[in-house]
Amino acid sequence: MPMKVKEVAELVGISIRTLHHYDNIDLLSPEDTTEAGYRLYSNQDLETLQQILFFRELGFPLKKIKEIITNPEFNQQEALQLHRKMLLEKRRRLDGMIRTVEKTIQQQKGEIHMTNKDKFEGFDFTRNPYEQEARERWGDEAVDQSNAKFNKMSQQEKDHMSRQMDTIYRKLASLRHDSPDSDAAQTAIKEWYFFLNDSINNDDLMKFKGIGQLYVDDERFTNNIDQYGEGLAAFMRDAMALFADRHSK
Repeated sequence: MPMKVKEVAELVGISIRTLHHYDNIDLLSPEDTTEAGYRLYSNQDLETLQQILFFRELGFPLKKIKEIITNPEFNQQEALQLHRKMLLEKRRRLDGMIRTVEKTIQQQKGEIHMTNKDKFEGFDFTRNPYEQEARERWGDEAVDQSNAKFNKMSQQEKDHMSRQMDTIYRKLASLRHDSPDSDAAQTAIKEWYFFLNDSINNDDLMKFKGIGQLYVDDERFTNNIDQYGEGLAAFMRDAMALFADRHSK
């Protein structure tokens, strides 16, 4: 049965405002509307939305996504296979970064010593073996958008980033018993948003919100973040979602 915009938003975990925006830019216009003007999304609309979110997760800008999925030669099955390959590679990299976070926590406790090289093990955003395949299908510019800035940093900049991340985590941990809607919490989470934007080229608010949800959905992230204070991951998830919803266009 067709679904209303609120039902789709709740099903997918994105805001109604985002769905309205997709409609306004002709990226995803629902198949039908009621006499009262309510948008009605078909199963085909939901499949298109799934593709959009896959591309967003991989860092493609909305303009490029629209070009891709409206191209008569676009092959959805082929795209899904490549999405799977790239996400598995992304997971492999995240696993490496998580191990580095775990070691960093151990070092801060005085349990181990890390070299500067150890501190940045896993921070390699340039070697996805499926990038060339994506470039051939959808263009260099879109793939370049998904590459991080980290590999361009000097060692001094990398060390600074590590210290900055630790400072923000500690600040948020001190606020975790307050409301995520408080001015202090939103100011701190704004720092986290700009930190991620500067360090991993993530300036998309809905992706920022999705990262927050990952902090709770993936127990590895939860365990690592909650080392700074029990409940911090859930607090950050809520604060990030509020920040994203407030500042989305």
